[in-house]
Amino acid sequence: MKIFRKALSQELISTGSGIFLILLGIVVAQRAGYIMRLVARGDIPNDALTTLLGFNLLKFLPLILSLAIFLAVLLTLTRWHRDSEMVVWFSAGLGLNKWIKPILHFTLPVVVIITLLSMLLTPWAVHKADEYRAQLKNRDEASSISPGVFKESRQGDRIYFVESFDKLGFEVKNIFVQSTQHEKTGVIVASRGSRQKEENGDHFLVLEKGRRYETKPNSAEVSTTEFERYAIRIETKEVAVEPSTTPSKSSALLFKENSKEAQAELQWRLAMPVSALILSMLAVPLSFVDPRAGRSLNVMFALLIFIIYNNVLSIFQAWITQERISASIGLWPVHAFFLLLTIYMFYRRNHLLPLMPQLFKKRL
Repeated sequence: MKIFRKALSQELISTGSGIFLILLGIVVAQRAGYIMRLVARGDIPNDALTTLLGFNLLKFLPLILSLAIFLAVLLTLTRWHRDSEMVVWFSAGLGLNKWIKPILHFTLPVVVIITLLSMLLTPWAVHKADEYRAQLKNRDEASSISPGVFKESRQGDRIYFVESFDKLGFEVKNIFVQSTQHEKTGVIVASRGSRQKEENGDHFLVLEKGRRYETKPNSAEVSTTEFERYAIRIETKEVAVEPSTTPSKSSALLFKENSKEAQAELQWRLAMPVSALILSMLAVPLSFVDPRAGRSLNVMFALLIFIIYNNVLSIFQAWITQERISASIGLWPVHAFFLLLTIYMFYRRNHLLPLMPQLFKKRL
């Protein structure tokens, strides 16, 4: 029995760790690509990439861990079925129900981590991400300029272009600025420039060694001015503080609220560890495979179950917000359905698997 538990625990840990790293890499690549597109469009500054990516990872960690332990249990036991190791253990008198305890030893610590992440860390990460985005909106125009990208000012009267940054983005090279003032269009080009802050708090973009071209509409007249230093005042915009969204509120605050949105969000946060526990148990009977069938069939079926489970939870959460179902009922009917499915699958396998040792002996 000790050999059985030790072998199972070691393989579950190694398989789960590998799956977690793979899923984490997929999420990092997907979210990094999305954020980089926002940076390329100039919607957010390039120095915000790492911070926003970190907040996104904290937000998706409960879901990643839930899927990781589900697939770890499924793939480990599937391999044992395919390599006839399960037949050996069944022949030694270990029924399917004997697998529940060692599987729980592996999943319960992860479920506790998922609970802490879902109830405490994820709301904090969402709140901090919202605060950080608000800070980005309050930053001045020059802070959102990306090298090689034309950036229009908030008022639409200026267009900036910078070829490259130097000294951690404080100094810039090869600058182009087009502005419209007093019904005149001005174009400024300079070889380099830097940002300066005055004692009164005003920000300026100081250009060095450049030229300014100024034209009038419907006129061929062009005036040219060369300069050693030219300062452009950078406009700042104060953005009103937006109220906290429901996903960004702490769980303690949601418990005090009576709103349907707060109840729906609490139900969703509690659903993460509950669904992870049920799915890890469901993976035990699902792991049985026909040796002649492909291993990928079980994985595809498991992913389909995981997607259906989480999508139905999202639908019920929306129904609570819309008051189509009571918050006291909440998401529990979904959990009850998949729990009954797990019990049925155990019952079904318990009546089929006892025949396997006899079939194994006949083949020998």
